[in-house]
Order: sequence, then structure tokens, then C-alpha cells
Amino acid sequence: MHKKNLLSSLALFQEVAPKTTERLWQQGRTQSFPKGSIIIHAKEPLKTVFIQLTGKSIIYNLTHTGKRKIIFILGPGALLNEHVLDTHPASVFCETIEASKIFAVPASRFVALMETDFQLTKAVLTAQERKIWRMGHQLKNTIGSIYMEKKLAAKLWKLSRDFGKETPDGILIDINLPITFLADMLGAPRESTSRLCKTLTDLGLIRMERKQITILDPEKMSHYYKTGQIDGRSL
Repeated sequence: MHKKNLLSSLALFQEVAPKTTERLWQQGRTQSFPKGSIIIHAKEPLKTVFIQLTGKSIIYNLTHTGKRKIIFILGPGALLNEHVLDTHPASVFCETIEASKIFAVPASRFVALMETDFQLTKAVLTAQERKIWRMGHQLKNTIGSIYMEKKLAAKLWKLSRDFGKETPDGILIDINLPITFLADMLGAPRESTSRLCKTLTDLGLIRMERKQITILDPEKMSHYYKTGQIDGRSL
């Protein structure tokens, strides 16, 4: 039985011709991965294009001390590759943080389809430009003068925009976020990150329950990470 083409429902392919997504679907395969699976290894050849269908994955690298630094959290519809041309090895890792279904297609076939349909090429460029924009925003928030509380607030606010679910109490981030994971996002020690979370909790900005974080007031959170103020008061 012919399996339904799941690519056509993804935002990444909304402007791509149906015949192109169908050809792409036929030339690749869907794979299921448990949580904690390494999809892409840094410094290894990357001859496959990976697209997240369900679940979530992280893009990260290792510091010179071997500590993980999370760069992106990506959900359904995300292009997981840093590049699609198989001309040089990957420079980052990609790992699932939930049970995931991922579509995999040989890079050579993917590029061949890009050559025949500019809308597919445009979709790839748009996805990669968005990653560059996000990276620039992250770098802006890593300057020495920014308080770590504001940096954490900014990251949590962004996660609430990308993976948030509305609840009576606020926006629940639909990702398990243990302190160690948050520390890897910040590039900070676990103990320091725990104190930062307590600070945001004491300020009434977040609530933490069993690795789940709720943004109690997104507008207040946004104001805080941009200004360092709560209700007009500097902290």
C-alpha cells in the first residue's frame, strides 16, 4: 500500500510543486528514532538530507572541554542539516530529544530536485536563512553585559513561541527542560542555571514542575528580557 506523503503537509514545502514533493517522498524513506538518537555526527561525511516529521531534535556542538552547547531546538518540518551539499563533513551534532520520525533522502537526489524546481531551492534557502537569523539573535544575547537571568528569560520566551501550549496559567513549553538541558542551552554550570531558574520563579515569571516550565505572563517575560525590568523597576 502506498504510504501517504507526509512532506506535503509541512510548512517547509508549502510553496513547492506537489509533483516535486511526491518525487522527493518516493526517493527517500521515513525512519523512527527513539529519544537520544544521534542523527548527525560532527566531523563525519553528511550524504543524507534529514527532515523532521514528528518529535523534536536538538542541534549542538561540543566545547573544547567536551561540554555540550545546544544551538537550536527543532520541531516538525525542520530541515536538520546545516548544509545539503555533500562537499564537506558536518560541523554539528543532531540528536533527538523525543521519539521522532525523520525523513531521509540521499543528498544527491535532493540537490537534483532542487535543480528542477526553484521553489524547493527557495524553501531550503529560507530555512537556512532563518537559522542564520536565529544564530545572530543568540550572539546578540551573549555579550558580556547581558545578565544571565535575561539570557535565560529570552531563551524560554522563544521556546514558548515555538513550542508553547496555552493553559489557564500561561504558556506551557511542550519540551522536558531539566536543569542540565537548560545549562547546555546557556553554556553555564548546572548550579548557576538552577539559581537562575529560582530567580525567574521568585520574580513570578515562570513556574517549574517536574521538568516542565510555564511562562506565567509572556508579555511580562518579554519586557523583562528586553529591559531587565519588572513593572518599570530595574532589578
